Amino acid sequence: MGDGILRASHRGFGLLSRRIFAAALAFLLGIIVILPGQTQEAPSISIVSETAETAASYIRSPCLGINHISLAEEPTSEERYARALALGTGWNRWPLYWNRVERTPGEYDWSAYDRLVGDDLAHGLRINAILLGRPTFAADGERIKGLQQPIFADGSDYPEPDKPINPDNLWANFVYAAVNRYRPGGVLAQSEGWPEDWGVHVWEIWNEPDYDSFWQGGINEYARLLKVAYIVAKQADPDTTVMFGGLLYPTEDNWLARVLKIYANDPLREQFNWYMDQVAVHNYSYPWRSGWLTLYVRQTLSANNLRRPIWLNESGVRVWDDYPGPLWAAADPDLRQQRATAEQQAYFFIQSAVYAWSEGADVVFFHQLFDDCGDQPAGTDFAFHSGELCTGRGICFGDAFGLYRNESSSICFSQHPQPGTARPAADAYRLVAEVFGAEPFENPRSKRLEGGKVQIIAFERPGTSQRIYVLWNRTFDAVTFDLPASSDSAHLLTLRSRRSIQPEDGVYRLNLPPAQPDNYPKLEPGDVAAINGPPLIVIENSPDLRRVPEFLLPPTPTPTPSPTLDATQIVIVTQTARAAVTVTPTPAE
Repeated sequence: MGDGILRASHRGFGLLSRRIFAAALAFLLGIIVILPGQTQEAPSISIVSETAETAASYIRSPCLGINHISLAEEPTSEERYARALALGTGWNRWPLYWNRVERTPGEYDWSAYDRLVGDDLAHGLRINAILLGRPTFAADGERIKGLQQPIFADGSDYPEPDKPINPDNLWANFVYAAVNRYRPGGVLAQSEGWPEDWGVHVWEIWNEPDYDSFWQGGINEYARLLKVAYIVAKQADPDTTVMFGGLLYPTEDNWLARVLKIYANDPLREQFNWYMDQVAVHNYSYPWRSGWLTLYVRQTLSANNLRRPIWLNESGVRVWDDYPGPLWAAADPDLRQQRATAEQQAYFFIQSAVYAWSEGADVVFFHQLFDDCGDQPAGTDFAFHSGELCTGRGICFGDAFGLYRNESSSICFSQHPQPGTARPAADAYRLVAEVFGAEPFENPRSKRLEGGKVQIIAFERPGTSQRIYVLWNRTFDAVTFDLPASSDSAHLLTLRSRRSIQPEDGVYRLNLPPAQPDNYPKLEPGDVAAINGPPLIVIENSPDLRRVPEFLLPPTPTPTPSPTLDATQIVIVTQTARAAVTVTPTPAE
């Protein structure tokens, strides 16, 4: 774990130009008007000068987030905020590093994070802040010095009003100082005269504690880390939300189950909500796994008679066919593993999001807004090329995770021929925000039809009396699918167009393009690729949502693990190529 620095992408963000950007969202789905038979091109991501009117048009979805919208390393430009808001995001997620604010015991420098929190809130973003990192003075091998000391100065772990924190528990003191400063009505809010609800509401305790690159202190130390943080955060702000650090599940080891087993013997667990208000998971490259991990966590909690909100607060896939990725990987299957084309990256997000929501995830994040520096060191840069620079003497390709390509002023990967432009995944994100971001949706139903060739996930949107179908092709062959109609028309949405469709003989006849090979290892039985074909979204009016179409009943049984209090045996896909951490902001009214 070293000094707790996450990844290069957290310390080497681009220096962006300072033009003021904002996005004109062409429409929200609740007010789309398309004449029968008319095709409307999907609105491109348009950036214009910000006005009160365009700012008010941002969706700011409570169920969608983007990682690393803003930066602690430098002031975040209006352009960068506007690019994120144009897509419909409501949450930002970023790490608050202990070793950056307290380099000397008891001496805090909050200036970078004061600006970061204030800017996020001023732009109407909710914040999911991650507490992690370890100053040199707090290091005890791979552990945190003083973590096992009592939380409070009276020698106990039991909170009471105004009870002082034990000065020997260094982690407890840092957590209290951070939460007390950034809570609504906290130190910073009072000094700045902020509205009463402005502040950080969600605190995530570490990032990927089950992944050695982030945590090597062991399971017992993490259980203690989380418990201390929970009790101290609630002491500073009883209304705050404390989240179990986002789990990657890179092996078969079920960290959540193991932590719960430790807490099962803790006499204070019930009184303090098992030291977690919600749980986060992370998934990369394989959309199906987003739903699977959500289910896995839900069942692990259920084995302990617990229910908690579950967030997918990191998800994404690296692009290989666009700079700074390895553009020459078309001829190298090994290099393409756990990477995708720019088009497939767009499909990934839609498929991943609806899989996660279908299994009960509350909020879904995409990693990340720009490529920034990916997993490479700050300052990594090279010309746009097709492999000729790979001479073995330096880094010649990088991680293209971003919804946007880096600007030419970035300190990493600054030489794209079209700097600062959007990838197709940005259109996919905004499409998802338009469909799912403005109105609540519920009652997901997932089916595999046509002998498993077609995946369909349906949701109900009571506020508009509509049923939403998201469907795609799971094979390498084109498929024509007849979707049973419940109305005399529907809206068909893709990345490229929106149009009205009418049924023929009681069905909507839909052409589903095939999936493309993506060389993902260890696919589930029946999957030919991790990322399936281009998704279609069909929205149909339904005056009586209680009448569920027959083809959706009964729901397809989902393969279910049997979580125990010990590490479970389920085989899950191992991920070796990873990205960075994320953030969740709080909207400013």
